[in-house]
Amino acid sequence: MIKNTFVRENKEYTFVYTLNIKMMKDVNYKKLKLDIKELSANYTVILKEKVSERIGKMKKDDKSHYLIYRVLGITDKEGDLIDINQNKGRFLYKYAGAFLEQAAFLCFKYKFHQAQKLKIPNTLGSRPKTFEIDCAVGNMAHEIKWRDATTDGDHITKEHTRIKAIKDAGYTPVRIMFYYPNRKKAQKIQNTLATLYSGVQGYYYSGDEAWEYILQSTGVNLKEILLEIANNESSLGE
Repeated sequence: MIKNTFVRENKEYTFVYTLNIKMMKDVNYKKLKLDIKELSANYTVILKEKVSERIGKMKKDDKSHYLIYRVLGITDKEGDLIDINQNKGRFLYKYAGAFLEQAAFLCFKYKFHQAQKLKIPNTLGSRPKTFEIDCAVGNMAHEIKWRDATTDGDHITKEHTRIKAIKDAGYTPVRIMFYYPNRKKAQKIQNTLATLYSGVQGYYYSGDEAWEYILQSTGVNLKEILLEIANNESSLGE
């Protein structure tokens, strides 16, 4: 009778303990979603402020180069719009990348409390002196990119040096790139980078594979969270 009581109570304890763990995970997941939403709100404000500041400065810019625009059939009004949108694009790409990198880092931090950003020495050259690891989890060194449309051949050499230094430091390099470039020349660069990662027993994830890697590694459906935020923003703007 005593044994049966113990078994019953032990089962009840296990059930309550499991339930509490699930509740804690649910609470932490909700907090993560709120943190990502707050992060997006902060970057939205920063982006608007930077764009507004730049447009204000551009009003005082020397526009004598518009002569060449007109020679090529572009009116002054069109030239204004082109220059403004070009500057908007630069800020947008910069902060889109910074936001998504930090959002992904929060996902790793949610699952792995020891996740951290690190700097390691460049053991293969003098410049740069160090390389930054966007998110180190155990011996996995994650490089997080929202997209990479570079067509610069030197980029391959620099990245090869970086991942070799990471490997020498005892880490496994992992590249996560959420959006694959559209242009063939940029795609060729990415194909070469994927080969470099494979050559040092590292991993390269891009596009859908990148989102899936975050989901499988952390249990967080980051894309779903971002879609929810985007849809809410769209409904507010209507």
